[in-house]
Amino acid sequence: MVEDVVRVLGYSTLGSRLKRIGEKLQAQTQGIGMHLAGAELPASHNPVLAALDRNGPLSIGHLAEAVGQSQPGVTRMVNSLKASGLVEGRQDVTDRRINRIALTNKGAALVRQLQDTFWPRIMIAVKDACSELEGSLLQQLSQLEDALEDVPLKKRCAKDDIPDWAALMKQMETDR
Repeated sequence: MVEDVVRVLGYSTLGSRLKRIGEKLQAQTQGIGMHLAGAELPASHNPVLAALDRNGPLSIGHLAEAVGQSQPGVTRMVNSLKASGLVEGRQDVTDRRINRIALTNKGAALVRQLQDTFWPRIMIAVKDACSELEGSLLQQLSQLEDALEDVPLKKRCAKDDIPDWAALMKQMETDR
């Protein structure tokens, strides 16, 4: 077996480690999304849809700020969402130089579907994967990687009752 260099080098490869965990979470989320939401929406697009739902129409710059990603990356996601008919550009009424991105009716309907099925299940599954983490940051990252390998998110998703998305969001605000 080959040594996991990223794990062994600890803090010196923390960025690579976090990226690896993020990619694993997105890949597992993607598989669940296609099954639950019935949409071939890349997992990375969910925060963009959520930002537009929570904040209303946003400029690309504000949207990038809301999701904490680069403007070029957000522009690529927005173009993909436009091609799918989920978002549209609208000229700002007070400053016609500004183009704001907004959910279309189709996009708003998908967001409601995601809130009813997908997002709550993902939140509960990831919370479950993190529920027994303890120790230093590096120990917790190892435990999370092992937990996701041992029991993927798909197996952690609630099969029965889906909690209300608004109630979960209120709980998240108190947990922060």
